Amino acid sequence: MRGALSILLLVVSNSFMTFAWNGHLKFKEWGWFTKAGIATLILVSWGIALFEYCFQVPANRIGFNENGGPFNMVELKVIQEVVSLLVFSFFAVVVFK
Repeated sequence: MRGALSILLLVVSNSFMTFAWNGHLKFKEWGWFTKAGIATLILVSWGIALFEYCFQVPANRIGFNENGGPFNMVELKVIQEVVSLLVFSFFAVVVFK
């Protein structure tokens, strides 16, 4: 249960981060911030990334074996990277196409 919850939180976390890192490239196409400067885009991206941390930190704490979770630190990092690739692939194909 803790492992599945940890992975779910990592998926949500990576969704926010992918949008924060790459979403600003599509804002003009979506009609958002058409005249926004780089400073505005940076602040918006940081605001989105804040939510990434709100899910990333609990995901790691819940999943870490020293906190009762099933994963060691290396396993958590590998899972996070796999989730990151899957989430980015989804966003690239579906959201950012």
